Amino acid sequence: QPRKAFCLPPHPQPKGTPTTHIFLHRPYCFILHNSISFFYLTTMKFSAFIIAAAAGSASAFAPAPIKARFALSAATLEAPPAEAAAVEEPAADASMDVEQDFPVADNFVKDSDRIMPGRYNGKEKSIAIPFLPRPTALDGSHAGDYGFDPLGLSEKLDFYAMQESEVRHARLAMLAAVGWPMSELLAPQWMLQHGCAPSVLNGANPLAALSIIGFLGAAGYFELKTSLRQSSSTPMGKIHSKDMSAVWKYGVAGDYNWDPLNLYSSCGDDFKGRKGLRDVELSHGRVAMLGITYFAFWEALTGHPIVENNMLFHPNALFPLLVAGYTAWSQIYEVGPLNEYPIEIKYANEGEMKLKRVQNGIKDAVEQISESTAQSKKTLDELDSKFGIYEAPKKAIDAVRSTYKYW
Repeated sequence: QPRKAFCLPPHPQPKGTPTTHIFLHRPYCFILHNSISFFYLTTMKFSAFIIAAAAGSASAFAPAPIKARFALSAATLEAPPAEAAAVEEPAADASMDVEQDFPVADNFVKDSDRIMPGRYNGKEKSIAIPFLPRPTALDGSHAGDYGFDPLGLSEKLDFYAMQESEVRHARLAMLAAVGWPMSELLAPQWMLQHGCAPSVLNGANPLAALSIIGFLGAAGYFELKTSLRQSSSTPMGKIHSKDMSAVWKYGVAGDYNWDPLNLYSSCGDDFKGRKGLRDVELSHGRVAMLGITYFAFWEALTGHPIVENNMLFHPNALFPLLVAGYTAWSQIYEVGPLNEYPIEIKYANEGEMKLKRVQNGIKDAVEQISESTAQSKKTLDELDSKFGIYEAPKKAIDAVRSTYKYW
């Protein structure tokens, strides 16, 4: 059979190079084609193996891959692009775009709106008596708490009952501190006991005794009706329960829901302002209790009314001078903290500057007075040299005495 020649495709050559054609017979061409194909496949497989090995070696030095936040299921991997996108992107919750109000308990109070216990937990010593330890119950949570309890009664007796008793005595003492001297100044003599207010130590006439018994009976009835009162349901009691919710559930001692002039919020309508006013009330009440005790013992020992020859109840210049002196002293000096040893007297704010200003003012005034006195003396000396004014009084006296023989 005639052998048909086949032409192999030319190998790519640079442009301008003559093309060489190789003509082979059919059998030789088939063998050559198979050989070239086998060599090509073998070379490609070997190259792929080398590349895979190199990639595996390099991956040992690469950072650890980040794990996906969610796993893909087989359905997701096999799904069409549109379906896969629908699976990967969950539907947004419509409620997330709406602002919601979560329920809050009715009796919930923020810590910033109430008194927190443990104000004096960092203090080991009492503020009022620095050399004694601070009582455990007196941690600064209540009004008027300065750590004064040398007998430890706050740890032995009912704390709320003791606070209630102190508040009642303080209020009665403030009324008595005003009523005692006013009765001795204004009441008629037949109502007094030798000019003194009737009392247990001074004695009392029958009419005054009946009045005292009637008052004590009314006070006892009031005590019976109010000693076990429930104050948490009143408007002021609810405010106190909120203020003291972190301390205890009893509110505030002495709460009678009585504030006709609405003065309770004068220092601030919050727990700080209300506690400050209770501090003021207890401070005045404690001073009044000491004062009324002094009144009673003074009159019992001396037999004279407390208003007799007392600068607080009669017009005089001593008391205003004492007040002015104390005011001036407090502008320059102040007493250091009583809970620190030693207790010091130091300059107040700008006290040293104020003291120097006063000293310089006094010095300038003395210099001006001295200059004025020297100038006046010089003027008088000049007049004396001209008219003898220094001798004029003596001459006048001698002239009068010379006329004695005519009298």
